[in-house]
Amino acid sequence: MSKVKLNKVVVKVSKVETVKVDGRKNNTGRPINKKSARYKRLQKQAFYADVNSKFVKGSQFKINNNTYKYSAGDNGDLGCIVDGIGFHQCNVSYIGRTKVQGYSFVLGKKVNVELNLKTLKFVS
Repeated sequence: MSKVKLNKVVVKVSKVETVKVDGRKNNTGRPINKKSARYKRLQKQAFYADVNSKFVKGSQFKINNNTYKYSAGDNGDLGCIVDGIGFHQCNVSYIGRTKVQGYSFVLGKKVNVELNLKTLKFVS
């Protein structure tokens, strides 16, 4: 048996990142088909997620020229809807993807309120 001495070979790999003239890195070159059902569905889902996050964060919204906002409860509980001054208007019992349900008591009777997040006008 003969002894064969192997030398370690070090290979340095470098990645060349091509940057286009207009600043694009990864572009397949395919245009977006804005008429496809998938694109429309994804846009709708993104819109629903956007209005839901705006509501939960406490962004102000308008209903009949009155400004309201959502105020979250303690420890992640459901909160209430207050007006622009900070007065309590109604309690929130459910927050869904596109709908918020609440209730308030008027003259001893429970009044249910339902808000459609798709039609709310958020104040910027």
